[in-house]
Amino acid sequence: MSDVAVSDIWSGLVGQRRVAEILAASAVQPVHAYLFCGPRGTGKRTAALAFAAALIGVDSRSRRLALGGRHPDVSWHEPEGRTLRVVEADEIIFEASRSPVDGSLKVIVCDRFHTAEPEAVASLLKTIEEPPPTAVIVLLSEEIPPDHTTVASRCVIVDFNPVSDEDVRGILEGEGVPPQGLDDIVVAAAGDVSRARLLASDDGLSARRRAWAAAPARLDGSGATVAVLVEELRALIDEAQSPLTARQQTESADLARVEADVGPQGRLRREMDARHRREQRLLRSDELRFGLATLADCYRQRLAQDRDGPAATTAISRIRDAHACLVRNPNEPLLLQALFLSLPRL
Repeated sequence: MSDVAVSDIWSGLVGQRRVAEILAASAVQPVHAYLFCGPRGTGKRTAALAFAAALIGVDSRSRRLALGGRHPDVSWHEPEGRTLRVVEADEIIFEASRSPVDGSLKVIVCDRFHTAEPEAVASLLKTIEEPPPTAVIVLLSEEIPPDHTTVASRCVIVDFNPVSDEDVRGILEGEGVPPQGLDDIVVAAAGDVSRARLLASDDGLSARRRAWAAAPARLDGSGATVAVLVEELRALIDEAQSPLTARQQTESADLARVEADVGPQGRLRREMDARHRREQRLLRSDELRFGLATLADCYRQRLAQDRDGPAATTAISRIRDAHACLVRNPNEPLLLQALFLSLPRL
């Protein structure tokens, strides 16, 4: 994108027209803090960068840099681990105290605010309430936990609705994704546009769906069969990393070119590396959720046929329990082995 007009800033925010309208109007007279709230993959990150471009982009170059997250007055913060800690909150507070480099305003974005530990939330409260006049703080959150409500009440809340399957399909069709396998992509994406785009370059998605769907027919109650099945499914998940790896390598190469032109970009590289690690973890979780949903559909079909009703109902409940366990970062092979040993053969 060599030339970015004001009207182009919001073009990357797909499926969230109302949000784009709200933020475009807010950029004319911004307040001190915003909280973008909605499920992962609904465009909060894209919206934050577009909002930053609208706030500080005085020309095409500055807008382009802001959209790419490389403008010196756009500061991006996200937890390296599973929670936002006090030390990371303190970095946000320090950044807010610094003067803008290029203009009169800087934008500080905190991603995954919903993971903030209570102490980190308390640490951020005063800065959110009374930030320096040169700073606009944008918090990105998948939800508002009870102990985050005090901070949320000091922000303008912008809700991001889940992207519908129809919108996801329309986005992919508009980007030239062929119809073959499109149904599988839409189902596997579960309203996550970024995942849908990644899956569009994944030739193995349909094969993974078939492998999960075929699993119940292979169950014979033996641990040996389950061990082989789990190993095969985990190998398929490993292969699913390929499109993400390719995209991350492209991002690393792009940053290397920037560094060759303007010098080392330590902060950007650290942030990128942390984000890449988190994306890899999330991809595995997404693939497991997709696989478990495929399994559940198999047993729901059996239930709809009025066959093995009690067994199918129990199986669906156990799959639901395994799905709920994913948020606790369980031992992946043990989780799957225990699940398959408890499921009936179809």
